[in-house]
Formats: sequence, structure tokens, C-alpha cells
Amino acid sequence: MKEHVPMTMKDIAKEFGISVATVSRALKDSPRISEERRKAIQQYAREHNFYPNIIGEALRHNRVMPSKMIGVIVPEFTHYYFSSILTGIEEATAARGFNIMVALSGEQYEREARICENFLRYKVCGVIVSQAKDTRNYDHYQRLLDAGIPLVFYDRICTGVNASRVVVDDYMGAYNAVNHLIETGCKRIAFYGSPMNLEISKNRYNGYKDALLKHGMPIDEKLVCVCDNRVDAETVTPEILALDTPPDGFFAVNDDTAIGILYTAKHAGYRVPEDISICGFTNGQRAIACDPMLTTVEQRGHRVGEEAAEILMEKVEGLSPMEKVEKRVVRTRLIIRGTTR
Repeated sequence: MKEHVPMTMKDIAKEFGISVATVSRALKDSPRISEERRKAIQQYAREHNFYPNIIGEALRHNRVMPSKMIGVIVPEFTHYYFSSILTGIEEATAARGFNIMVALSGEQYEREARICENFLRYKVCGVIVSQAKDTRNYDHYQRLLDAGIPLVFYDRICTGVNASRVVVDDYMGAYNAVNHLIETGCKRIAFYGSPMNLEISKNRYNGYKDALLKHGMPIDEKLVCVCDNRVDAETVTPEILALDTPPDGFFAVNDDTAIGILYTAKHAGYRVPEDISICGFTNGQRAIACDPMLTTVEQRGHRVGEEAAEILMEKVEGLSPMEKVEKRVVRTRLIIRGTTR
């Protein structure tokens, strides 16, 4: 495989027949350079994945030794699972002398793309990312790879980009949870999931579906909802419970959604688990802070973070080929508590 050689300001200067200083000024939007020339140079730089080395400039001025910096993109900080993954990443990278630069996408594609561009500018040595919910264009990921920056996905992977990933066994986690609901007496089970453009949603839905099929139970599309947070769960659940034949079991994509179902069902006069059984997916602190405590699928986020960091650092340190795509799966386990019979 041909080794990637990053573009420099010297290359851009040669292309335009100008000095490196002029290129530097144009990239900094200096009014000393005509607008037409500034735009031409900036466009050429973007097209060739060149970004000024901001960290390098700071180091030259401050005379500080450069650090090994890894960029990490987190969809949200409030979710226990993502915070546990981040802890795993931080502990694994710190143990090998790396630092992390953490950015929040807020589940927004535009913000995620901007973060990737900033990581290019800051010359991070690698990126670990969980895709935002509404991301459907993957050019910003491909630009990282084209610039020779290794990329590792965790939790929400991007199938449109050929990069390493670490996930939990979403399919088996959902299958075992729904199988437990059926074996403990549930006859109609609702599925609350994330948008189906996410692989985790597809895998968990397939686990749900196959558990029903195994027991000869029909799949009722009226019981399949795009609902992955507590606020939406408290809005959707009354409508589901008002169906002519309401469910007696719920499987939710995460614990917060499951707790929203629990809260709504109890306030509607249902007994949990006597009338309705509920299972979540995470096993965070909130799962044991509700009444009754939540049956849920444990995701082992700390281990996911460690595995993602390990793959990335091996590529950065030359211990694993850059072109090698690794796919690691962390096993889940069902934690049975008071919301199921």
C-alpha cells in the first residue's frame, strides 16, 4: 500500500507559484491577500485535505514537546453508556502516554462534520467516534481516512466507511431480553428503538423480531416505535397502552426510555411487573434508582472504550497495519431485576 504523504504549505506554494508566507496568510484569511486569491488557495487546500497545523504553531511559539493526541467524538455526555466508554478510552490511552481531545456532536450531523474538520486542522493522530443519530452523509469520515488518520467507530458504526469498529452484541442482547419477556409470560411485546439508519437499531430490532418468531408470535407493526428517550417514551406510551389490545411487555433501546415507560405505566394504574413487564438496555446507575429496579441488558461500556482505544493506538504506533479493518464484539448479559416477572 502506498504510504500517505500529507500535503504541506510548501506544496501549495509551488502549485500557485507563490511564497509559503503568502499561503500562510491566505489560509488565515489575511486582508493583505486579494479575496479571489484567498478563496482559490483555501479551496485548493480543502480539496487536498490540507489544514494548518494549529498545534504545531502553538508548540513552535511555546517550545513545548508535542503530545500524542487522539480525537474522541461523543454523541452526548449525559448518557451513562457514553460516559463509561469515555472512561475506558481515557484510562487505556493515558496508560500508554496518549492524550484525548473530546468533542460533543450533540447528535447533529453538521456539528459532527465540523468536529472532524477541526481534528484534521489540529493534526490528531487518530479519531474514535460514535455516529450522530441524523448522520447520513459520511464524507467527513472518509476525509480523515484519506488524510492518513486512523478511525475507529464504537457503538454506532458507519457501514458506509471501511473502518475498524467496536460494538456490543446488540442482536443477542435484544434476543435474550425479549426471550426472557416471553418465557416469563408476556404475550404482546412492544419495541422502542432508535432511527433505523443506525446499525444498533437494526440489530436490536432483528433480535426482537427473531425472538418473537422463535415462539411463533406475530410481529405487530403498531407495537414498533421510533422512541429512544424518556421524554418521547412518556408521550408515546399512553397511545400504545390505549390500543384495543395493548402490550403486556416492553423492550426499550436504552434504560432512560425504559424508565419513561415505567413511569407512565405506573401513573396510568398498571402494576409492574404484574400487569406489564419492562426491559431496558444499558445497566447504568438509573437502572437501580427506580422502583422497581430495572431489568436490563448490560453493555459493558468501559470495555468497549478500552477495545476502541487499543485498536487505534496499535495503528498509530505501527503495531497494526493502517489498512487492516478490525471488528470487535463485546458480549452483553441480561440483568434480571424487578420490572420483569
